[in-house]
Amino acid sequence: MNEQEISKAVEAVLESWSRSGRDKHKECKLTLDIANALIERVKAFAHKMGVRVVIAVSDQAGRPVAVQCMDDAYIASFDIAVNKSFTSASLKMSTEALSHLSQPGQSLYGIQHTNQGRIVIFGGGEPLEVDGKILGALGVSGGSAKQDTEIAAYGRKIFKEVLSCH
Repeated sequence: MNEQEISKAVEAVLESWSRSGRDKHKECKLTLDIANALIERVKAFAHKMGVRVVIAVSDQAGRPVAVQCMDDAYIASFDIAVNKSFTSASLKMSTEALSHLSQPGQSLYGIQHTNQGRIVIFGGGEPLEVDGKILGALGVSGGSAKQDTEIAAYGRKIFKEVLSCH
């Protein structure tokens, strides 16, 4: 093979690799349908617990994809759920984990005063990931911090079940 043939072969391999990488990424995208399917499952779980919540699903940049309010959920829970999903997406961790890191004397103390006050430092937010890649986040608000944490953890656990890419 001469240099030109080698170059063409390398380009073909790179193009094929790039296409397959894009296809995999496209396959595992958090869509509105997936967000709504996840919300339905989380809503059913909250209903069984007897808790009326607001459930927000955001994309990997923390922008809301879908938000649903159960009947008679607290009005304030809307912003809190959206901000929990923003927090988990932007910091790539659960808000429960952040609650420990943001206590006085800890490394992230005061973080809730950043990002125009959108950072939430109590449970109910979970990142949504596949194969170590964060696709978005889930925020739940309306119960106690313990209930919101449990409901959001359930959503994180079942997330792969509602994805069409796995």
